[in-house]
Amino acid sequence: MHIDQVKQIAVIGSGAMGSQIAMVCALAGYPVTVQDIQEESLQKAKASLEGHMERRVKKGRLTAEEVKAAFERLHFTTSLEEAVREADFVIEAIIEKLDAKRELFAKLDQLAPPHAILATNSSTIVSSKIADATQRPEKVCNMHFFNPALVMELVEVVQGPHTSEETAQVTFDLTKRINKTPIWLKKEISGFVANRILGKVMDEAIYLLEQGIATHEEIDLACTKALNHPIGPFALMDLTGIDVNYLVRMQRYQETGDPADKPSKTVMEKYERGEWGRKTGKGFYTYTEDPALKK
Repeated sequence: MHIDQVKQIAVIGSGAMGSQIAMVCALAGYPVTVQDIQEESLQKAKASLEGHMERRVKKGRLTAEEVKAAFERLHFTTSLEEAVREADFVIEAIIEKLDAKRELFAKLDQLAPPHAILATNSSTIVSSKIADATQRPEKVCNMHFFNPALVMELVEVVQGPHTSEETAQVTFDLTKRINKTPIWLKKEISGFVANRILGKVMDEAIYLLEQGIATHEEIDLACTKALNHPIGPFALMDLTGIDVNYLVRMQRYQETGDPADKPSKTVMEKYERGEWGRKTGKGFYTYTEDPALKK
């Protein structure tokens, strides 16, 4: 398969990541079908994207015509079969649970054309844990976008031991076609590159908070004002989702059995209380509802 053969893209999962990945592809000129099991989730995704695009037009980053054309390339459906039956490239962006991903990939293998590449956006679960749920392991890889996908430039393309060179090359080339910057990891490791580095920062930030050395606001200020990070670790956890942080750490703990890999006490408490960050209105900080969701 060659990059020029990728004509139609499907994105499975319409959360913040899935919907924004779909829009990135649509803005680059690709017809994209977004699938989710809940119609309500699809409507929220569309409303959120409309809000994002409206702000970009107001700031002069995009024209109204470009946005209109991108939305015309987007199709939303609750039918998995409809989403992938003509897809050349499928990007999975569902919950960070291995069983759910394996079940989905087994279905994708049956429904998508035989030539289609099946990529997971997972930041933690390496594709070798998913690929054997399909009859096309050589066409399975990680294609990891960063949140928010509309803004963040980097994409990690991870070639597992089962992934063909061709699959990795097409994924790498597609990343460039959708105006992102790819890095190609030719060896699997949980967390890949960026999140392994970020994880160390997060761990130290939580340690400083739990030891009472500084507040979360002060730690965020130290990172933004002294280290020149664009956003502090606690604000970042709220943005990406404390539930995601919890599930990622639990997945890693289940893999390693190392108590050090478990979510911190603070993250566990917030997860159990439903304080998941921006998506719930409260995490380490408190937020008002995204006005885009009301449209």
